[in-house]
Amino acid sequence: MSVVRRPWHLLDIDDLRQSLLESQLCRADSWGDYSVDELALLYDSEITSVLDVLTPARTIYCRRRPSDPWYDQECRSTKRVVRRLERAARSSNTPEATTAWLTKRREYHALVRRKRQSFWLTKVDAEKSSPRRLWRSIDALLSRGRVPPCDDITADQFHWFFDDKVAGVRLSTADGTPPTFEPMLSAASFCQFQPTSIDKVIDAVRDLPDKCCALDALPTRLLKAVVDVIAPFLTHLFNRSLATGCVPDVFKQAFITPLLKKSDLDPADVRSYRPISNLSVLSKLLERLVSRQLLAHLERFRLLPRMQSAYRINHSTETAVLKVLSDILLAIDAGDLSALVILDLSAAFDTVDRSILLQRPEISYRLGGQVLH
Repeated sequence: MSVVRRPWHLLDIDDLRQSLLESQLCRADSWGDYSVDELALLYDSEITSVLDVLTPARTIYCRRRPSDPWYDQECRSTKRVVRRLERAARSSNTPEATTAWLTKRREYHALVRRKRQSFWLTKVDAEKSSPRRLWRSIDALLSRGRVPPCDDITADQFHWFFDDKVAGVRLSTADGTPPTFEPMLSAASFCQFQPTSIDKVIDAVRDLPDKCCALDALPTRLLKAVVDVIAPFLTHLFNRSLATGCVPDVFKQAFITPLLKKSDLDPADVRSYRPISNLSVLSKLLERLVSRQLLAHLERFRLLPRMQSAYRINHSTETAVLKVLSDILLAIDAGDLSALVILDLSAAFDTVDRSILLQRPEISYRLGGQVLH
């Protein structure tokens, strides 16, 4: 399979920093007339131009099956030596060349066994305190739960199915009772974001995991290495977005991957998949900056439900389960009967009504102005 990639291992960080310093991303006097959308596009275009000079993209051929996690650079270099000796032995057909090839091949097989054994022993020992992660690793070791992707389903078929699914759920609830909202304290208004600072942007970038999206012009690990150079531009971009209440259009684009819901489902059935959307790293950064100010507002005025465990510091599924278990045990001790009702909403996030979503924070949490916009 052929893919177009950049040889990131050949990129020199010092050259990247110098090229960025000479780019428009480091000329603050040229940003003034740019809109938020133009600033976001400027970032992508300038980064791409710099990388096209330093590490041009090239077409490479690779296997569809990825290497095992324990198969490292030492294994690859040893395998290359074995292949070279094999070609030499077959071309010369001498006992010495054949002996050298067979000896190196035995060393290679022994190396592979040692690497595999050492990797799994270390992994099992590190995850023995976490049964869930340990069983995932055991399943991976035994090749359980791996379902080959189905190439017969097209992107258009996925698109039509997910659109029809959401439309069907929304249609089934279209005649529902209109929602009601309980207004909160009038003093708890939040209408304008506070400008962020360069130091906060740098800290937010360095706190990111080293994951990246196919839409990213610059991988996250390289962004961390040069964040001090382009942090003023990113700060200007984010502050313009916060001040105008505008999210750049490119930040709303996602790289969507359909994944099987369960390993025992039919991979040829479009209903067996759920869409996983990956946003660009700058989009996630803006989201984090907004989230921090919004949560600070909600916590300051105690607007979050007391029993909410999701998306809160020091709360998790464990605190929710402990609360339910405590209530059940107290009811049993009092001689009462207990019944547990669990609701599983189909496509819950995909079917949130936009008008309701805008009314809820405005009425219940006193969001307005650019914040609501």
